[in-house]
Amino acid sequence: MKLNSFQLKIIMVILMVCDHVFFSPGIVNLGEFGVVIHALTRCVGVWFGYTAIEGIIHSRNRIKYNLRLFISAIIMYLGTALLTFMFGDSGFYISNNIFLTLAIGVLIVNILISNLNIVFKIITSSICIFAGLFFTEGGITIIPFMMITYFARKNKILRNTLYVLLALILFLMSYHPYDSLRETVDMLLFNSDWLFITVLPFIYMYNGKRGNSSRFGKYFFYVFYPLHLWIIGLIKIFM
Repeated sequence: MKLNSFQLKIIMVILMVCDHVFFSPGIVNLGEFGVVIHALTRCVGVWFGYTAIEGIIHSRNRIKYNLRLFISAIIMYLGTALLTFMFGDSGFYISNNIFLTLAIGVLIVNILISNLNIVFKIITSSICIFAGLFFTEGGITIIPFMMITYFARKNKILRNTLYVLLALILFLMSYHPYDSLRETVDMLLFNSDWLFITVLPFIYMYNGKRGNSSRFGKYFFYVFYPLHLWIIGLIKIFM
């Protein structure tokens, strides 16, 4: 079965909402099952990283596209800061901002494929990679995933091999043997960034088409992503 970008985006949005409702920020406590849902949704962030790379490839203006992501990140930051100021004493807390992760990932690629001086490219891209890996939501997974996706896009075998290698590295970073097998598995599901590799079936389901090309289709995620997190955060403090 082949699906377009908008259809796959809806699937990812549903998975994302499930993660945010049942895991973090969380308004329904499902115990250990919540951790399982969290593990099953690790494909979401990297899928949006994949579509961001598609945006670079197909955009008529890569700089404008990159700027839109940064503006979205700023708007989300300001909205979250305002709600934290208003309701922080009641326990409102949102740290998510995947727009910033995607914006930095796109910026890194834009720098590396630009005609800028090679020394300048190395220095600026290195700074951005460092910032992306350690100071953004899911950056340690999404930033290298985006770089692999772009620079290995013409060789699917190489791309998939690098995906698997990244997943193995993240698995080894997460793995720690506990007293019981169940404890060990539970922690691997909790620290489950390595399961981003489950995005591969969705990549192969993608037919390369945008789908809904209306303004709604174009800006749906830009509005829905921060709005649903703010609503979940507010519901949580008033429950």
